Amino acid sequence: MQIADRIEQALAQAIASAQGAGAPPLLASALHYAVFPSGHRIRPQLCLAVAMACGDADPAAADAAAASIELLHCASLVHDDLPCFDDADMRRGKASVHVQYGEPLAVLTGDALIVQAFEILAQGAAKSPQRLASLLTIIAQSVGSPNGIVAGQAWECEAAVSLSDYQRAKTGALFVAATAAGAAAAGHDPAIWRTLGAKLGEAYQVADDLRDVLCNAAELGKPIGQDAARKRPNAAAQLGVGGAKARLEELMKAAIDSIPDCPGQAQLRKLIKAQTSAFFPKELALVAA
Repeated sequence: MQIADRIEQALAQAIASAQGAGAPPLLASALHYAVFPSGHRIRPQLCLAVAMACGDADPAAADAAAASIELLHCASLVHDDLPCFDDADMRRGKASVHVQYGEPLAVLTGDALIVQAFEILAQGAAKSPQRLASLLTIIAQSVGSPNGIVAGQAWECEAAVSLSDYQRAKTGALFVAATAAGAAAAGHDPAIWRTLGAKLGEAYQVADDLRDVLCNAAELGKPIGQDAARKRPNAAAQLGVGGAKARLEELMKAAIDSIPDCPGQAQLRKLIKAQTSAFFPKELALVAA
């Protein structure tokens, strides 16, 4: 089965479970709405790609880890769009969850996705307690405090924050979790895979900062100019568009160079090169570094 198919199947099963008998109908509908149709699924694809490069010794654990990471990402988007944060009315080209279902249900939808993420992780890796313990730690640390995506969101409430600290938590944490969890699910040392996730996470955030400056809402499927409007750190604003483009290129090369030795190293290099080329907004072709 292809990586994309594995991810969608695991997510469909997770949401179906959360929509089981007794679930409030509106919550059940909102859960599906928040996860489908898919975004780019970059983080779960990265998780499975690393697991496969390491031999994919436990596909059930790898699928559960990948789906867990994507559910947590979706939950963060639901909460990020709320009126108390970005007050965004679009996500993935459609109305955000709080616009479609109301603010109270959007809060609960994000909460339910977080809980479901850890439930499916526990079920998927249940046959290997040692792997499960490692996966729970890796993924939980990527979500909470002091360095997870919750901390990243909390930095927006501070008077000042460094660009690197903000990006490391807000975006990088789940990328690190993806590479480390992929390795752990396959029975490999997750620590040596963290650099790949960190570099890719920072590259993705720099690219997203550039899109926020260069693209329009129709292209992105979400509002633009949010960083400037809310005075948040932005690589394009701090480095200039040319400087941010140069930083993006540097990070992508560093990410590929950091891939550890593993059975599928060559194939993983090709996959990441192909995927990271999509990081570049097409408008950058006209920008000199």
